[in-house]
Amino acid sequence: MKKEILFLLLIFPAFLFGQSAHPETIELTNISFNLPVKTDSVKHTIVVKNSDEKVIFTKTLISAKDREITVSEAGLFSVYVDGKLSARVRVLPGWLSILPPLLAILLSLIFREVLISLFAGIYLGAIFLYNFNIFEAFIRVVDTILINVLVNRDHILIIIFTLLIGGVVGIISANGGTMGLANKIVKWAKTPRSGMIASWLMGVIIFFDDYSNSLIVGNMMRPITDKLRVSREKLAYIVDSTAAPVASLVVISTWIGYELGLIGDGLKIVGANLTAYDVFIQSILYRFYPIAALVFVFLNAYTKRDFGPMLNAEKKARKEGVKDESFDDESAVIGIETYEHERARWYNAIVPILVILIGTIVGLIVTGKNALESQGVTNYGLQDIISNSNSYYALLWGSFLAVVTALAMTVVQRLRKLNDAMNAFMKGLQSLLVAVVILIFAWGISNITAELHTADYLISVIVGNIDIRFLSSLVFIVCALTSFSTGTSWGTMAIVMPIVIPLTYRMGGLEGLTPEMINVTLYSVVGSVLAGSVFGDHCSPIADTTILSSLASGCNHIEHVRTQLPYAIFVGTLSVLFGTLLTSFGVPVIISYLLILSGMFAALYLKGERVLD
Repeated sequence: MKKEILFLLLIFPAFLFGQSAHPETIELTNISFNLPVKTDSVKHTIVVKNSDEKVIFTKTLISAKDREITVSEAGLFSVYVDGKLSARVRVLPGWLSILPPLLAILLSLIFREVLISLFAGIYLGAIFLYNFNIFEAFIRVVDTILINVLVNRDHILIIIFTLLIGGVVGIISANGGTMGLANKIVKWAKTPRSGMIASWLMGVIIFFDDYSNSLIVGNMMRPITDKLRVSREKLAYIVDSTAAPVASLVVISTWIGYELGLIGDGLKIVGANLTAYDVFIQSILYRFYPIAALVFVFLNAYTKRDFGPMLNAEKKARKEGVKDESFDDESAVIGIETYEHERARWYNAIVPILVILIGTIVGLIVTGKNALESQGVTNYGLQDIISNSNSYYALLWGSFLAVVTALAMTVVQRLRKLNDAMNAFMKGLQSLLVAVVILIFAWGISNITAELHTADYLISVIVGNIDIRFLSSLVFIVCALTSFSTGTSWGTMAIVMPIVIPLTYRMGGLEGLTPEMINVTLYSVVGSVLAGSVFGDHCSPIADTTILSSLASGCNHIEHVRTQLPYAIFVGTLSVLFGTLLTSFGVPVIISYLLILSGMFAALYLKGERVLD
């Protein structure tokens, strides 16, 4: 609640002060840029003077390429066309452009508060943009930078359908739908192996929200796995390894709007002819860690082979049973309501989810076809439809229909009164409010990095020092370290995504890659941002899903982290070496997955030991 109040306090001055934009174009030293003057068929003489009225550049302008200039000194420069003042350009030292995102990362590491960190990064960037006036910059953060973010139509669509999906989750949790779905699965759990696989399957099926996943799977399976003598460390590992990885991968979840928003904003910066949804879908294959983590959990459960601290925990549980006198089963049901068996109906969860899925697919087809037909295109395939569709509208329609469906099913079956159902909707909506505020701030720092040409500066430093084929692996490592240190995958994505998408395009262009090759590299880089953020969050002892998994599973938090970390690091290492790195050098994706799978089997059978029932 404190974060929401802070956000309102920051936005309030926008109603008191008029908006303004910084009057000068911002550029960087030693980075070539085009002078902000128009070109036509007539020759013009361009003169550029520094603040001391010294001429530093003069040229006869014939075509657009004649506008390019590189300035080695910082300061305010005046651009004259045929003797008349045409524009002003403020040139900043290049290293200043990386300070806003670096400050955001540094503060998030120190304080572990993403909102404050992002605001500080935006404010520092505004200081640079508004001629180092700290007072004007503070006002412009809220009445210009963040307001410009909020008046963007796509941003509003993303915010609305993200909140609507949260509302759907709230309703189906309140009407017993998620509990009914869980009850269907737990009937299969008869042995330690089937108990672990049932826990994994529940984690995969409850894909729409990582928090709901952790709470429902942990609380539902704990009594069953206790009876089957599966350690709570193993249950917590299964819960934690299916929550965020699944939610981050699927096209319908509380994550999708956030991910699309970050990707879409990055694509706008470079003017890419791609949709955020298309990039999201194409990047899934390159998210080696979350996919590998899901596979490894299943193999680990099926083979009943463990190594490291988890092996000791499992042996102890099989021999002595699960004992934890300090853990009160009745107080452990966190955020999960109890239902009579006949009132917890699985279809109350499945039907609204299917409505979102079908509604979104229909929306993608309709908007894609309309866009192609408006362009005069008559011969097109499914990929063309998806590439030209408006995923924001499609998700909005699908999520709105799902809300109506979930409310109707709840009231018609008399599971909840309409007022109670609406309260559940509002509770689900509120659960994503902080995420929406973070997203708004992320868009703000994205605009800052675009105006300060952060990607251009990074390119000038990186090009010649790093091969673009190492970019995806480097991005994965940076995101993993940031997410691990801050405990937030969303905050990490918000900081890194606005930088790496322009960086990929600039580096690809400078290295002479074809547009198709640049797009493939982009899919890999975006996949690395999302996968690396999830990996770091998965390993972090301060991550919310890690803590929720411990609590819902009734596992000592330190023991959960200690037993999970070797598995997570092992899978993460395989993912980077055999997945991200090899595919960047042209190895087919399928070969990478086969190598990762082989590495998993090798570790389980060579290093692992079978735990007997």
